[in-house]
Amino acid sequence: MFAADTASCALGIEVVDLRPGTATTTVAVGEAMVNGHGITHGGYVFLLADTTFALACNSRGDAAVAARADIRFLRATRLGDVLTATAVERERFGRNGLYDVTVRRGDEVIAEFRGDSRTIASGA
Repeated sequence: MFAADTASCALGIEVVDLRPGTATTTVAVGEAMVNGHGITHGGYVFLLADTTFALACNSRGDAAVAARADIRFLRATRLGDVLTATAVERERFGRNGLYDVTVRRGDEVIAEFRGDSRTIASGA
């Protein structure tokens, strides 16, 4: 699935770890990712978290998509910062899943993301 994710691959997101129910990714903040305030555009932080969420909720082999997601931005990041996102499966029930993703710069938490997944028929 990740190899076909043109948006995430073009951004330079790399998969660091992928196991059932969990995933870790990383990306370096590039020039195209910085907004007019000189900080990382929130959409790119969301994209990193969402990609990591997608990897975790598809990690068991069932095709899954986001049913809902939200993010809390806690700290700003800047050009050159390396961001690491880690997704953890909190619960799976029926066709639904609940995942938390923490985005860090080093040991510092910069955002918290929560996503609900829904399994779909393959090829849907």
